[in-house]
Amino acid sequence: MNIPNKITISRILLIPLFMVIMLIDFGWGAFKLLGAEIPVNHFIGGLIFIFAASTDWVDGFYARKYNMVTNLGKFLDPLADKLLVSAALVILVELQMAPSWIVILIISREFAITGLRLVLAGSGEVHAAAMLGKIKMWMQIVAISALLLHNVVFEMIGIRFDLISLYVAAIFTVWSGVDYFVKNWDAFRHSK
Repeated sequence: MNIPNKITISRILLIPLFMVIMLIDFGWGAFKLLGAEIPVNHFIGGLIFIFAASTDWVDGFYARKYNMVTNLGKFLDPLADKLLVSAALVILVELQMAPSWIVILIISREFAITGLRLVLAGSGEVHAAAMLGKIKMWMQIVAISALLLHNVVFEMIGIRFDLISLYVAAIFTVWSGVDYFVKNWDAFRHSK
């Protein structure tokens, strides 16, 4: 197993740690940071999430630069992304920090695109993520990070950057999903 795939697996292994830190009250309390009151476990969970999300860029860069792209990596990398984002969004709903309808929209889009990719793979087609998909992913990461860190910095100036970025992520989620289906509609038109 090459280094990029090990990095991707480490991202997947960070998900249970992130979930435990976010969901179990260890009695660590809270602190003020740049205008926001942040429970210590949310701060630590937010840092774990940001670190894990950053490894997505690292493993991709490393795999492309050193020509270490593998089929395992092509499978694990988007899976790791979807697991990380889905776990964080479900936790945010449970903690009543994100609207459930947006989370359902985002997760539903991921299921739909994964299904379409399976159909395309069955016909021998493989499609890399388009620029809209990459923007969608990074907007989701920004929104989730802002929510996990309780809108730190922006709380001081009274801007709900966390929710604004979540709505922007939802817009890119829908837009990139529609774009992906439109560009690949032939997979359904020519099916039996």
